[in-house]
Amino acid sequence: MALAKLGAVVLDCPDPGALAGFYAEILGGTVEGEGEWVDLKVPGGQSLAFQAAEGFVPPQWPSPEKSQQFHLDLVVDDLDTAEQGVLALGAKPLAQEGGSSFRVYADPAGHPFCLCAC
Repeated sequence: MALAKLGAVVLDCPDPGALAGFYAEILGGTVEGEGEWVDLKVPGGQSLAFQAAEGFVPPQWPSPEKSQQFHLDLVVDDLDTAEQGVLALGAKPLAQEGGSSFRVYADPAGHPFCLCAC
């Protein structure tokens, strides 16, 4: 049984609106929002989100010294149950400031992801 479903792929960047527009040109879809967080709703596909990152440094690929600069938002029905499941699988808590709406973890390799109650 799955613990979650993929909510969005989120890319850090210096200008969320510009990057969302770039991907909208490639993938189609509708750009929603402005400022620090912009969503790209792709018809029949997974949403992409773009988040402003202060001091953004572009990733280098492949490079073990540089971050890939993205995280996954995983949509869950019950944060507490999903949290127990991901911790049992080896996730490490990174932050709990989201409280009842989201919680942040690292996967076993250290990549960040959020459990989101949406």
